[in-house]
Amino acid sequence: MWFVYIIKSRQTNRIYIGSTNNLRRRFSEHNAGLSISTKAERPWKVIAYIAVPREYTARKLEKYFKAGSGKAVLWKRVLTDEALRSRA
Repeated sequence: MWFVYIIKSRQTNRIYIGSTNNLRRRFSEHNAGLSISTKAERPWKVIAYIAVPREYTARKLEKYFKAGSGKAVLWKRVLTDEALRSRA
């Protein structure tokens, strides 16, 4: 099983989107500072994730959520009201 995940910095409210086959491990890596793109804005919290059966599907969905219309769908259909209110 693969996951597309959305995490949010507790420090800056920035949203980060990624994909992995081990959500717990990857989340721990983000909070341990092992990811260059998220190291400076620790700590992070998981605000949403979507499980898909294949890596290819996860990577495609991740790329979609990071692009124009995919961002709109993400904010309108996936993320919670709480996440929207505190969006930076």
